Amino acid sequence: MKSGKAYLVGAGPGDPGLLTLKGRDVLALADVVIYDYLANEELLKYAPAHAERIYVGKKGGDHTLSQEAINRLLVEKARDRVVVRLKGGDPFVFGRGGEEAQELAAAGIDFEIVPGVTAAVAVPAYAGIPLSHRDYASSMAFITGHERADGASPENKETLDWEKLACGVGTLVFFMGVKNLSEIAQRLMAHGRSSQTPVAVIRWGTTPQQQTVVGTLGDIVEKVQAAGLKPPAIIVVGEVVRLRKELNWYETKPLFGKTVLVTRAREQASDFRKALEALGARCVEFPTIAIVPPKSWDPLDAALASLDQYDWVVFTSVNGVKFFMERLWASGRDVRALAGRRLAAIGPKTAESLEQRGLRLDVVPKEYRAESLLEALGETAVRGQRFLLPRAAQARDVLPQTLRRWGAQVEVVPAYETVPAADGVNELKAMLARGDIHVVTFTASSTVTFFVQAVGAPHAAELLKKTAVACIGPITADTARSFGIEPTVVAQEYTIPGLVHAMVSHVLQAV
Repeated sequence: MKSGKAYLVGAGPGDPGLLTLKGRDVLALADVVIYDYLANEELLKYAPAHAERIYVGKKGGDHTLSQEAINRLLVEKARDRVVVRLKGGDPFVFGRGGEEAQELAAAGIDFEIVPGVTAAVAVPAYAGIPLSHRDYASSMAFITGHERADGASPENKETLDWEKLACGVGTLVFFMGVKNLSEIAQRLMAHGRSSQTPVAVIRWGTTPQQQTVVGTLGDIVEKVQAAGLKPPAIIVVGEVVRLRKELNWYETKPLFGKTVLVTRAREQASDFRKALEALGARCVEFPTIAIVPPKSWDPLDAALASLDQYDWVVFTSVNGVKFFMERLWASGRDVRALAGRRLAAIGPKTAESLEQRGLRLDVVPKEYRAESLLEALGETAVRGQRFLLPRAAQARDVLPQTLRRWGAQVEVVPAYETVPAADGVNELKAMLARGDIHVVTFTASSTVTFFVQAVGAPHAAELLKKTAVACIGPITADTARSFGIEPTVVAQEYTIPGLVHAMVSHVLQAV
């Protein structure tokens, strides 16, 4: 019988990049992942595909399962399987990880604790607030904000010494205290803390939804109510809050507060998303296309079998390189089969993909489109040459048609297909209608076409009236216009970094 084990893993405060390396490695071992409301669901991608995923989040008064039921579930699943209990922040800092570990110990189940980055430190840091500073504070305390009106904690009946907290600790960090903010402020002032003491309340800290309200003990309740700020939030009390004016680094990022729709195929979206999130954007993925093998490998296989008959092989995308090379390998050969062929690539990423396989490019045009490649090749140089173009089954014909007109022999073979993929379209339409999406991005003409198909051609232009539309280049922009969608941003460099740069420039100009 398989021996079970449980890992109590701190998921960190919200930013998935703050998961520890050990936390990531443990997730890869999981048969079952039991995760909380405050554990970023993006972390589930580190678990194996076969792993059972169980949500047990507690949000305000809405509990999916009681703590007792979670304890029972954890013990039951861990008897003969590897279970990862993924908890927001650190499991032993107001995460009830101690109670869950006690249940496992009582049941005789092997367990480990994987500490996480606690929200108490990370959330203020993302708001530009250090908890200690030689000029402001040399002590700190972490406090649950769930204290009852009589001062007793419902978990362990411990009574807080408000007088010592008010006057004996430099920086106070309250967890889960927004609903009791008024009482917390009143108690601190009643026990000697000045009403002018700075306070920051930070909601969804370390994420692109982060919202910070700053005030004093005397006016913070009014300011939080005016801002409509709700849980989950961390409360920081102390002179260190004054440093936020100088150290506010996260909320000043150029795309902070902007929600960007990414329509690239899911397997290609990660680099784009990382670049946007590094600039503060919140990304919503809505892949309008999926990259799949062609309906038949026969044309590509036939071309690969006669590679020595071609003078040129032209790659127009990273996907073309990927499928071409995979099929070449499946045939029992490798890059040596390209010996003597001249190679051309459209776009730096396409060129990089080939170079990583040990291939040198003969031509990479300055502009990343077919017209620029044609200009780089030149009409007289291609006459009588044989070209192989492994590319998408549906693509622009300007390159093969022009080469043929110039006297070249051209064989176009489908190396892959782009097909519609539009899950969650109703939710997306609702977000666009509400104006929740600030920028919609299109990285190829196919993403435009399939987006329009997904939302409905009659509605596409209307839905995008409340949002900026960013296109990777003029070809994609022209496709958008053909559907009545006027691009707001068109990248001058037809790459993902070029598109990101154009978006940032647009946002900065609008400020």
